[in-house]
Amino acid sequence: MKKKIIIAVTGASGAIYAKLLIAKLEEKFDKIEKLAVVFSKNAKEVWRYELDEEIKLHENTEIYEPNDFSAPFASGSARYDTLIVCPCSMGTLGRIATGISNDLITRAADVILKERRKLILVTRETPLNLLHINNMKTVTQAGGIIAPAVPSFYSKPQTVEQVAETVIDRILDLVGIENSTFRWSEK
Repeated sequence: MKKKIIIAVTGASGAIYAKLLIAKLEEKFDKIEKLAVVFSKNAKEVWRYELDEEIKLHENTEIYEPNDFSAPFASGSARYDTLIVCPCSMGTLGRIATGISNDLITRAADVILKERRKLILVTRETPLNLLHINNMKTVTQAGGIIAPAVPSFYSKPQTVEQVAETVIDRILDLVGIENSTFRWSEK
């Protein structure tokens, strides 16, 4: 069964993660019924600053504005399977943890949690304070998955993109999207 996936991009540092995630999912349209993307205002600025490029998405990728509460995934009736917030700022995490739906990203997270579907937050912050940790605990108890953008190195990545891909490949595994990646103890 094809998946309906939302990617929300916040203003946390780590635009490379969002770029690689979107690109890898756009390569999998044979497994995806719908791919929707929503950028916070700050996310667009961070993308341009960190990547020195404009956002370019595949023509089949649906783009929504952060204040568009008429987006299909603002309601559970649209039956989206997964929301990935990548990268996820601590502010967005806090609003999700406390049920504050002040934009499309936090509303979509609220919908995904209430419908018992998959919410993955790719958090990007260090060090963490107790508020961050407690918000992560709250989201986890509500059914979300906290997947910090912590790369692995056992695949011996050689470029920044390869380092970031170690995180994205784990996210694809969590979503249930087949991907060819280094697997521990497989040669």
